Amino acid sequence: MPFEGYGGFTFSPVSVHRNAPSVAGVYGLSNSREWVFVGASYDIRATLMEHLGEGDTALKSRAPTGFTFEICNPAQFSGRVSRLISEYAPVCNK
Repeated sequence: MPFEGYGGFTFSPVSVHRNAPSVAGVYGLSNSREWVFVGASYDIRATLMEHLGEGDTALKSRAPTGFTFEICNPAQFSGRVSRLISEYAPVCNK
């Protein structure tokens, strides 16, 4: 099952601040060719901002340009991330 209901956004500081909530949930990063990473966070906005500030990482080397998310209870993180990774096969989750 794909990410539920929030659409896709540009992965930039302005867009993350404007569109990502400071709540718990799962998120995905992508570029024009592939899904890059799927993760979970207690604060989606803060985690995405951390990713934007990363230095030389595998995630950064894939140049993500977009993000999406869905709000979910932390008790559901593991199962939801597993299903999204199975569906999207993000390169940095292998």
